[in-house]
Amino acid sequence: MQAARRSPYLNLIGSGSRAVSYLLGTFVIGLAIAGEMTSLDLAEIMAWAEGVFGITFLLLMTCLTFAALYAWVRMCEQQVQNKVWLEAGLQAANGVSILALTYTLLGISLGIGGLANQELTPETVQVVIRGLTTKFSLAFLTTVIGLPLSAVLRTLLLVTHARRQDAVETALRA
Repeated sequence: MQAARRSPYLNLIGSGSRAVSYLLGTFVIGLAIAGEMTSLDLAEIMAWAEGVFGITFLLLMTCLTFAALYAWVRMCEQQVQNKVWLEAGLQAANGVSILALTYTLLGISLGIGGLANQELTPETVQVVIRGLTTKFSLAFLTTVIGLPLSAVLRTLLLVTHARRQDAVETALRA
């Protein structure tokens, strides 16, 4: 007896569930590594990340990462080679790097803008430099996080696509 086919909506929800599982699993492993390396607890790590990156960057980065993982899961599930999910995943991965670079430029602009609006005197130089370094840390940490994440997501998508393409070509030759 043949197994009943699932509805397309259940397939979409199942793919979303798997993508969320991969995203949350990676997040938990990352937090465990960060906690071990810094000896900070979860609340301190989360407060640091929110203070340095901001909630908007973290939310946008999470959404784009989820989109890339969702496309990867859909690629893995489909029986027929479908380049639509590859392209969607690559666009989401590219969005991660664009977001990182945009926030880098934003952080540098905010730092320079803040510097231009303040008078530098021997009494204020420490405060001005402190504000400048805060903005620059946002700028450079978004790049340090975003570009490698984008590269990992693109690699995951392209290697999966290549493996599936090789399997199809091998099956056609046989």
